[in-house]
Amino acid sequence: MPAYGVGAGRTGPEPGAAAREPTSVPVCDEPPEPERARCQSLLRTDVAASGTSRSGARPPGYGPPDIWSAYQLPIRRGRGQTVAVVVAFDYPTAERDLGVYRRTFGLPPCTTADGCFRKINQNGATRPLPPVDAGWALEAAIDIEAVSSSCPECGILLVEAASDTIADLLTAVDQARLQGAKFISMSWGHTESSGQRLLESRFDHPGIAFVAASGAGGFPAPLWPATSPHVTAAGGTKLVRFDPTFGSRGRARPSWVETAWTGSGSGSGCSRFQEKPAFQTDPGCSRRAVADLAAVGDPATGFSTYTTTPTPTGSTGFLVAGGTSVSAPLIAGMYALAGTPGAADSPNSYPYATRQAFKDIVSGSTGSCGDSYLCTARPGYDVPTGVGAPRGVHGLRAPEPPKPSNEPDQHTIWQAIKKAEKNGQHSAKGPKKHAWQRARGARGREGREGREGREGREQAGRGREEARPRTARGLKRQPPAGRFHPG
Repeated sequence: MPAYGVGAGRTGPEPGAAAREPTSVPVCDEPPEPERARCQSLLRTDVAASGTSRSGARPPGYGPPDIWSAYQLPIRRGRGQTVAVVVAFDYPTAERDLGVYRRTFGLPPCTTADGCFRKINQNGATRPLPPVDAGWALEAAIDIEAVSSSCPECGILLVEAASDTIADLLTAVDQARLQGAKFISMSWGHTESSGQRLLESRFDHPGIAFVAASGAGGFPAPLWPATSPHVTAAGGTKLVRFDPTFGSRGRARPSWVETAWTGSGSGSGCSRFQEKPAFQTDPGCSRRAVADLAAVGDPATGFSTYTTTPTPTGSTGFLVAGGTSVSAPLIAGMYALAGTPGAADSPNSYPYATRQAFKDIVSGSTGSCGDSYLCTARPGYDVPTGVGAPRGVHGLRAPEPPKPSNEPDQHTIWQAIKKAEKNGQHSAKGPKKHAWQRARGARGREGREGREGREGREQAGRGREEARPRTARGLKRQPPAGRFHPG
């Protein structure tokens, strides 16, 4: 097992970055045609790209160790799980760049040769691949490296649609599902329209966690497919690290503060067309509310990513990126850490069933809504950040049924006391305590033995009942053992 996180030093925003006003640009242009989607990542332009990191140096932006610390992730899990990333167009240097990124941060290799990484087209083949697009190639780099950060042991399937049309992207989503992926990340979106309700069957597949970026337009502009009632809508946050010094040796341990991605940030609001899923009960949206949960997305506290395919600005190397294009693949990887969803489950309902497993985000706003929870983070559920940011992955798996208590109920205690009194059984401390101990012991044995033990006792009880003489109400007394009585 590799030693995670070695070789990268301490990661975080570039030194001095907080003193400058962060600036960023969208990675993908607004599509000129109405039926084309747009990737949702943003690229920091005030942070210079850096080459491959030397030993002990740190790339700009938050890296895997920061993600693990901020979200308390059990990173040794996830082996055997595959997270699919669906993008448009080709990312030609994907495997090579992923190798550099993972080596820089001390992650285990993930290659085609070892079966961890695969790249296919929307038809499931390795050839031919689509044409290259600079913006979508950077989007793909962010996605596969974000999955690597939140789930280092997971396999990665990169599915490249032939174009950025909704039809081709949905074909790629179908292909990811047919390839067996239980976790599918979609860092792209489209303005809502009524016709999208006819496409819901593409996501109505129980047992698969679809995760989509909620957008970067703030309130009230959530994007589809994040507005789908079958998809987990990933919102974005501003994630700030503090390093307080404490303890006798003066060691520093990072702590984290998270707020809603303020301004024209995380896409949030009420769907105009999609029905409200049963697990959402907030009163201000009569239809689907977006988001469900959130993770880092603000480019001001951005994510470290690496690419050698030139970006739209011509940059290569280690860059800082943001957007809900970061939070969506991070959350998809966290779902994979949590384990395979139940075959009949809707995984986007899991966070609502275990809200205590999330960090409640209580400050920040994505727009102007009169201080309403529709655009302002506050205690409890709010639309910009949903139920909050993951704290571990317990909230991303099916909730566990309550465990039965070994303590006997009052009826059981009373029956045991009466039976002890009837049989004249007394202990040195009195019949009541004696009966309590017997009742508790019986309940404990029942819990340990399980259903088979209970069935055995029930069968034995029926046997004793049949063997008991039946004299009441005219029933015939049972014959003595060893004698045969016909009829």
